[in-house]
Amino acid sequence: MGDVYTGRFAPSPSGPLHAGSLVAALASWLDARAWDRSGTGRWLVRIEDLDTQRCVGGAAATILRQLQSLGLLPDETPMFQSQRSSLYRGALQRLVVTGRVYPCSCSRKDIEAARARLGLPRQRHAELVYPGTCRSGLHGKAALAWRFRTIAQGYGPGDRDDPPVQWSDRRLGPQQQQVSSAVGDFVVQRADGPFAYQLAVVVDDAAQHVSHVVRGEDLTDNTARQI
Repeated sequence: MGDVYTGRFAPSPSGPLHAGSLVAALASWLDARAWDRSGTGRWLVRIEDLDTQRCVGGAAATILRQLQSLGLLPDETPMFQSQRSSLYRGALQRLVVTGRVYPCSCSRKDIEAARARLGLPRQRHAELVYPGTCRSGLHGKAALAWRFRTIAQGYGPGDRDDPPVQWSDRRLGPQQQQVSSAVGDFVVQRADGPFAYQLAVVVDDAAQHVSHVVRGEDLTDNTARQI
């Protein structure tokens, strides 16, 4: 990561910040400011407003006012994901060209039926792991989404010998997840909707040179997909 620290707080404008979000914002801000002694700490704010169905009018302005009232001021002008669709579109096209994504025709009901046929029961509150149904093509069906191919082309839906993603969490310690078995090939864009969080957040973190992410433990599961 080098000697330069860039952290970010990235709320969705679905309403005012609640106590848990404010704790995450403060922790992220403090972590960045701890690096300021060497003049290398930056803290950014990104408004994740891609999912317009969840966005509440005026919530983004309210969030920025809340942060300002607490003295949590970003080092750059806040970024709005709704203004960056062309960048996400370009990233998706690069994944298409390299064969890392493929079109999928499966609805949630289709996925549940396919898993049942494979004898894969779903655990309560667990991810509905995608079984790879459309890896070999749509077979005349209409595409409903683009999915990221978590294992190399040529593997069958039942293969699970891809290496796990490993990373280090400052509080939780060494972490790892085998994405193909824990999540399956995940959606990066719906055919009739916005780009998925998992794609947009990676594009933006890379563009802003984010080196450290402070967030709630409930979001730890996202890390492997983003890596």
